[in-house]
Amino acid sequence: MNAKPKRRTVAENGDVGEDLVLATLIGNGEDLGPMVKHAFEMGRPETLLHQLKIVVKKKEVEIEDLCKLHYEEFILAVDELRGVLVDAEELKSELSSDNFRLQEVGSALLLKLEHLLESYSIKKNVTEATQMSRNCVQVLDLCVKCNSHISDGRFYPALKTIDLIEKNYLKDIPVKSLRMLIEKRIPVIKSHIEKKVTSQVNEWLVHIRSTAKDIGQTAIGYAASARQRDEDMLSRQRKAEEQSCSEFGDFTYSLDVEEIDEESILKFDLTPLYRAYHIHTCLGLKEQFRDYYYKNRLLQLSSDLQISSAQPFLESHQTFLAQIAGYFIVEDRVLRTAGGLLLSTQVETMWETAVTKVMSVLDDQFSHMDTASHILLVKDYVTLLGTTLRQYGYEVGPILEILNSSREKYHELLLAECREQITDVLTNDTYEQMVMKKETDYQSNVLMFHLQNSDLMPAFPYIAPFSSMVPDCCRIVRSFIKDSVNYLSYGGQMNFFNFVKNYLDKLLIDVLNEVILNTIHSGATGVSQAMQIAANIAVLERACDFFLQHAAQLCGIPIRSVERPQVSLTAKVVLKTSRDEAYLALLSLVNSKLDEFMGLTENVNWTPDDMPAGPHEYINEVVIYLDTVMSTAQQILPLDALYKVGSGALEHISNSILAAFLSDSVKRFNANAVVGMNNDLKALESFADDRFNSAGLSGIYKEGSFHGCLIEARQLINLLSSSQPENFMNPVIREKNYNSLDYKKVATICEKFKDSPDGLFGSLSSRNTKQSSRKKSMDVLKRRLRDFN
Repeated sequence: MNAKPKRRTVAENGDVGEDLVLATLIGNGEDLGPMVKHAFEMGRPETLLHQLKIVVKKKEVEIEDLCKLHYEEFILAVDELRGVLVDAEELKSELSSDNFRLQEVGSALLLKLEHLLESYSIKKNVTEATQMSRNCVQVLDLCVKCNSHISDGRFYPALKTIDLIEKNYLKDIPVKSLRMLIEKRIPVIKSHIEKKVTSQVNEWLVHIRSTAKDIGQTAIGYAASARQRDEDMLSRQRKAEEQSCSEFGDFTYSLDVEEIDEESILKFDLTPLYRAYHIHTCLGLKEQFRDYYYKNRLLQLSSDLQISSAQPFLESHQTFLAQIAGYFIVEDRVLRTAGGLLLSTQVETMWETAVTKVMSVLDDQFSHMDTASHILLVKDYVTLLGTTLRQYGYEVGPILEILNSSREKYHELLLAECREQITDVLTNDTYEQMVMKKETDYQSNVLMFHLQNSDLMPAFPYIAPFSSMVPDCCRIVRSFIKDSVNYLSYGGQMNFFNFVKNYLDKLLIDVLNEVILNTIHSGATGVSQAMQIAANIAVLERACDFFLQHAAQLCGIPIRSVERPQVSLTAKVVLKTSRDEAYLALLSLVNSKLDEFMGLTENVNWTPDDMPAGPHEYINEVVIYLDTVMSTAQQILPLDALYKVGSGALEHISNSILAAFLSDSVKRFNANAVVGMNNDLKALESFADDRFNSAGLSGIYKEGSFHGCLIEARQLINLLSSSQPENFMNPVIREKNYNSLDYKKVATICEKFKDSPDGLFGSLSSRNTKQSSRKKSMDVLKRRLRDFN
């Protein structure tokens, strides 16, 4: 009875859970081998034996309880159990034996298991260490690559490597010291890259400033070539149009367009700037770099806009303007391609600064220039600068406006230079007709200025009706037109022909005409010079049409538009007036020379005893001189001028003859003297008629002739030779035969007329009746004239 509670206590103190499991396995007849194996593997076979004992005890209790219910059966069972106990003992012995063998085997295995577990632990640690090392190696490789990029100057790949380290590796670096070192070095490396890139940008800024001049010169040179091509095309088009208008033909025009890529012409590298801007953007310093670039370029612009006082502006203006052009071409490229590095407002600010300074410089320099060619040289380069930068969208109007404000000064200087040239030409001219021996001379001196009288090529040598002064002055005028057009064109004036025309008029009137008149009135010119000058003026007057057409052609105006009379030059009328004045001066010189010959009348015997057989000697000299003058005039002067010179000279001779009769040195004259003067007058009349007809004037001046220019002298001689001179007082006869004579002059001359020889016995000489009646009639005339006066 006491044994039962003990078993229960033992059972209660056991591992109920495990006992139940073991009992269940035994009850189900399952194999206990795995469990036994597990117990030995775990090194707890005692526990298993203990559990088995507990299970046995539980079974004994159950058997005891069962026996109580089934005693007989229990007895039988006990017997069976005894058998089981024997078996159990045997089993126990076997188990003990197996356990021993298992212990022997298990100990070695456990030792190996411990070694295996240790190896697993080492493997794990090695794997983790390997992974850590691999991570560190990758980071270090990236660091080496970054250093290599920096050494090679490849800063953007270096920044990308740093960014990769920061994002993907930095947090996973297992070595704290390495991680802290890299974290510390990254800002230093970024700062180093930023300094290096800034240094490269500074070098680029220096380089681009030094090459800006070449960039500007290249661009301006291209603009000049394009302008020349346009001029050539317009010139060909104008010639074709003029030919079309004159020949009414059909013409086909072709436009050759040459496309030239700006990038291929203006080669300059912005890569350092792009790289620096991109790197600063990656560093988060975008705005800082933009501000840095803008301020530095402003400083460079301010320096470029300074004029060196050590070098004349005429020598430095191309460099100065080319530098500005190159600067803004670069800024335009930066604005368009640098992805926001520059703002359009910033470029406009820089441009306004440059415009203000350039206008100030040009205004000051133009005010100090005293040579037109210098102003034109600077102006031409300024207009090319404007043309170049206008293509890049810059507003160049204010700069070109400065050229318009200097227009008057330029033309004043140009006129002054032309005055000097024309004065030198007239001073050095021999005033002899040009002799052209070759066709080339004819083309360069006649055809070039449309001075020919005929379209036919003359025979050579050709003697022109003008002296070398004419083509020389034409060249000066043509050069003036070209210089004027060159200044007025490309300067904002769309229609500048009227300006050119006005300045051309000013040149021809205030310079050329004035210098010619000064030469005429200088008193240093002889008859041949004055005659040649008059002929030259007539040719220059005709050349005015060429000058106007040439100006229209250079201005791009159709020539037919200036062929209307209302468009002609005012200078043409002025030159015509000056030509008339030159004729008067020529005539004055001729008359002066004639006065020298006519002064020889003082040596004439006014009271000869014998009737002269022919004209006096002086009149032969007069005729020879007149013939020389008229022959020369006929070669170089127009017919109207020839008529004016001839008629004026003969009229002066006629007046000189009357003056000889009226001279105080002639106290008296007789009929023989009148006969001599009549002979003189006939010689002059014969010369006048011959010259008038041979010069071809008879077909033009049908009502008047050279003969009529001697009418006063002829009427006087006729009166003195008349048998009834008193008829002079008859109004009808006087109007018909003596209408050119003056009463007072006739009265004075008649008082000197003594119709008797001035000899010792003159009063005793026989007189015929005719002479007596003429003398009486003369006395009547004298008396009536005295009464009339």
